Amino acid sequence: MTGRAGRFGIMVLPVLLFVPLIVAAQNTEYLYPMVDLPPAPPLLVRAADVPNDTGNRLTVSWTRSLDDGGGQNNVVSYVILRREVPGPGDGAQTEFSLVDDEVDAGTTTYDDKTCEPDHTYIYMVGASNGVALSYSRPSKSTTARSHFFHSERWNTLIGIVVLTFLLVYFIYSARKGKDLFIRRIAGLDAVEEALGRATEMGKPILFVSGLSTMADVATIAAVNILGQVARKAAVYEIRLIVPCYDPIVMAVEREVVKEAYLDSGRPDAYNPNDIYFVTQSQFAYAAAVNGIMLREKPATNFYMGMFFAESLLLAETGASTGAIQIAGTDAVVQIPFFITACDYCIIGEELYAASAYMSREPLLLGGLKGQDWAKFIIGVLIAIGVITSFFTTWFSDLFVVG
Repeated sequence: MTGRAGRFGIMVLPVLLFVPLIVAAQNTEYLYPMVDLPPAPPLLVRAADVPNDTGNRLTVSWTRSLDDGGGQNNVVSYVILRREVPGPGDGAQTEFSLVDDEVDAGTTTYDDKTCEPDHTYIYMVGASNGVALSYSRPSKSTTARSHFFHSERWNTLIGIVVLTFLLVYFIYSARKGKDLFIRRIAGLDAVEEALGRATEMGKPILFVSGLSTMADVATIAAVNILGQVARKAAVYEIRLIVPCYDPIVMAVEREVVKEAYLDSGRPDAYNPNDIYFVTQSQFAYAAAVNGIMLREKPATNFYMGMFFAESLLLAETGASTGAIQIAGTDAVVQIPFFITACDYCIIGEELYAASAYMSREPLLLGGLKGQDWAKFIIGVLIAIGVITSFFTTWFSDLFVVG
């Protein structure tokens, strides 16, 4: 037994000696915690001005940390720091401040869009493992500069030059007395007929300039047409009634009509009381204008400008009185009602062209002709682009704005 016990003791003794060592090795991390070492810092940090901008951007680039995708492979994000370099007389240098602390690992560039134009900056980039950071050396100073010309928008410049040339050429031609062809617009050609009818019948003209403000281009166009109608009304000695929806529009229209009567040599015929403010309530205004139609029985009704749901109410009432009605609006949904209930309808852009069409003033006429040619050229370019797009994109790429 003694021999067996001795042999058993010799076998058990190494186990009893080494088991505590193994357990201790497994618990070493609890006895001696591992220190989180920062990853290797990024290298070669550079900053460069971004071309074709307004001076508020700089691009920062760097070489990835050796622990980003390699080494300890523990980089989780990059941190961008920035310090402004003071100019002469701006005082002491500022400290580095945080720009962004959530730049993804694997990234090597950053677009800083928070710069001030003509300010100079220095950057540092830090590599983070979520616990510790290591920073690069500061970059060289770089100034964010604004650029006068956007080199990727030369096509826009060419378009502006062509349009300007067309406008200047046709305005110059009109002033020289050249007869510029403008497509006939039936509604505007009927103005003379409508005014003549009012003169023969001895009845007034009613002009409604829409339910919008002077900020609306349709209202501006309507006021321009009113000026031309007022000139003819002054010559023919016809009473002109203008009920207004907006008080500012009323003040403008009074001045326009007064000037028209003065230019026609009939300032004594101008009556400011015929141009008056009604209300800014939509259907109350429509009811008031309908009442004027039924009481005054105007020979001609003009509806020019921006209209809404009241358009059909006005046009139907005017039609019931037997008046000649000429309407013009750029409100697409109201055009069908005017076409149905009025004798003539001026559609969309014809409303804007009406002032030049009626006055034949060289500046307006030349501008209108130049715009028409510009639209024609644009239409041709679109057609060429559509056709060539079936074979190649080089033509359409010429019109991409960077």
